[in-house]
Amino acid sequence: MDVFRKAILNPGPPEDFALQTVQEIIKHQKQTKLVQDENQLLENILRMLLQDLVSASIQSGEEIMQYGQSIADGDIHKGQIPRLLDIVLYLCEKEHVEGGMIFQLLEDLTEMSTMRNCKDVFAYIESKQDVLGKPELFARGKLVMLRTCNQLLRRLSKANDVVFCGRIIMFLAHFFPLSERSAVNIKGVFNTSNETKYEKETPDGIAIDFNFYKTFWSLQEYFSNPSSLVPLPTKWHKFTTSLMVVLNTFEAQPLSDEDGNAINLEDEASNFSIKYLTSSKLMGLELKDPSFRRHILVQCLILFDYLKAPGKNEKDVPSDTLKEEIKSCEDRVKKLLEMTPPRGKEFLLSIEHILERERNWVWWKRDGCPPFEKQPIQKKLVQDGARKRRPRWRLGNKELSQLWKWADQNPNSLTDPQRVRTPSIMEYWKPLAEDVYCWKGLRFSARQDLEGFSRFTEHGIEGVVPLELLPSEVRSKYQAKPADKSKRAKKEEMKTSVQQAEENQVATPASEMDVEGSRTDLEASIAPIDADATMASGSISQSGTPTPDEHQKQSPDTDIGQESGQIEAEAEIEAEAMPGVIEGETDAEVDLDAVV
Repeated sequence: MDVFRKAILNPGPPEDFALQTVQEIIKHQKQTKLVQDENQLLENILRMLLQDLVSASIQSGEEIMQYGQSIADGDIHKGQIPRLLDIVLYLCEKEHVEGGMIFQLLEDLTEMSTMRNCKDVFAYIESKQDVLGKPELFARGKLVMLRTCNQLLRRLSKANDVVFCGRIIMFLAHFFPLSERSAVNIKGVFNTSNETKYEKETPDGIAIDFNFYKTFWSLQEYFSNPSSLVPLPTKWHKFTTSLMVVLNTFEAQPLSDEDGNAINLEDEASNFSIKYLTSSKLMGLELKDPSFRRHILVQCLILFDYLKAPGKNEKDVPSDTLKEEIKSCEDRVKKLLEMTPPRGKEFLLSIEHILERERNWVWWKRDGCPPFEKQPIQKKLVQDGARKRRPRWRLGNKELSQLWKWADQNPNSLTDPQRVRTPSIMEYWKPLAEDVYCWKGLRFSARQDLEGFSRFTEHGIEGVVPLELLPSEVRSKYQAKPADKSKRAKKEEMKTSVQQAEENQVATPASEMDVEGSRTDLEASIAPIDADATMASGSISQSGTPTPDEHQKQSPDTDIGQESGQIEAEAEIEAEAMPGVIEGETDAEVDLDAVV
């Protein structure tokens, strides 16, 4: 113990003498890491030394963390207890001693200190938070640190030491990881012991409605245990009835901006109290307090948010009627918060943001608190002498390989400003709009203009567009030739004549028989002439050119045959020129030959 007393008076850094001090205490110790028995022996020595230092500081009347503090050459040296803690912390960090030893000393120190001295002790703990939170120390002392902080919270007053309690809670939130289950209320148990007491009987000389007073403070019973409202509809009805009375009173007595400006929020934060007084004589003043109204309205939002949160079972889900009632009440509460000065809208937005984050925590707890942290990937150690094998990744294809080679050969292509360019909205939508209109135009042409639609295979979409809509320089490309026009006109005339012939055949069958009889007589009368015509044709073939007299002697049948042959030839030319003619047109030409 005397060796450590001398060591804590050494002004140098702990790494210069800490290990030598331990080796001097534990005789015949040449190793840099103590075994279990040696650690236990050293821990007992340090705890006894710490107790002696605390007793000496109390007898001297000095603060514990400042006992033995000296000023030399203008520099302020730490007290003996902080110096002792620094030496032990260094030994634990370098794993010379057991890692939980520093946490045990801190717990003993807080138990031996008054609440005034505990603030200085906790300030030292906050300053060493990064070192205490290292994995090699945290695993050994997290439970001891949690027990130490909980003991401090039990000793502190929730009404007078609110700031110190907040410091302890914030330290635990930073010291433990987010996924630590020990700091999470997984079951969702409420603190029903936090009971709000108020007057039950009407006092003498009261200036307010005592029924409203009891109705107002009775809401705290539901705020302290929101889970009691779900299974019992009667309780929910009673709660909503009481809440409507309070909200109607707040709406009937709105606060002005002067009431909000009369209260300085910074002064209020310094004098903050965790609970309000429930005396009936103060009810009138509390109703005029914007901060008081905000606390009540925020409690309502917290309760509504809990009721809307999904449970683990389907039975815990609120009904549709309950959701509607909650929504209507929530809207009224938010409207009142927005109307409450000062800066009502900003305050409402802050509360909504906090409640949104709280919903995320509720979902995380509902899923069993999965860890947020991801462990680093550990690389497999290769044995000495083993041949390292490079992993082969077969990705891509032949075209991608050629693309990479092309990029290597043309490095300037990657810096081309036209390579990556954001098009304008008109450039991007123009081809899409054209595709839509082309598709619709083709469908309309197929239904109404079959002849124009047939030009699509040869000329594309421009051939389908009506000629009147095309520019003059493009129109000549797709405009039909005069010969084609005459052929089409003849074709139309042929169709018309065929239709008229069919109508005549149906209308006058008897006349056809007369015509056939006269045609038989005519053939009999001109039979001699056929022989002469045959001889004449022979002479024509020999001479090559018929004379005028011979031409007059040719029979009418010859003329008719020539005309029919000419029509058939024109029909064949028309069929070749018009590949898109339907079968009905071809049949019409055949019937026409038969009639002629």
